[in-house]
Amino acid sequence: MTDLDPEPGLTITCAEVVELVTDYLEGVLDEEMATEVEAHLALCEGCAAYLDQMRTTIRLLGHVPVDSLSPGTRDGLLAAFRDLRPPPAEPAARGGGGRGPGPRRQ
Repeated sequence: MTDLDPEPGLTITCAEVVELVTDYLEGVLDEEMATEVEAHLALCEGCAAYLDQMRTTIRLLGHVPVDSLSPGTRDGLLAAFRDLRPPPAEPAARGGGGRGPGPRRQ
């Protein structure tokens, strides 16, 4: 690594990690991005806590059968997802602007 190469874990922002966490948990990130996310998680307590919260939520909720939802809840969820916009074509700019405490620098 040269002086110009960013430290692993610092090339992505907290906001980008939040956007990638589902793909990370599902194991669909390419090896390079998964390694970068893992390096960021090792440096950033806030993102590591977020990942733990997501794992806990998945473990506790797992799967919610559609037929167990009330008609109002089902309709509300369908409307919410119908109104979602696709993600921007390009990832957020690197270098700050993300939420959370950010990585600890040593």
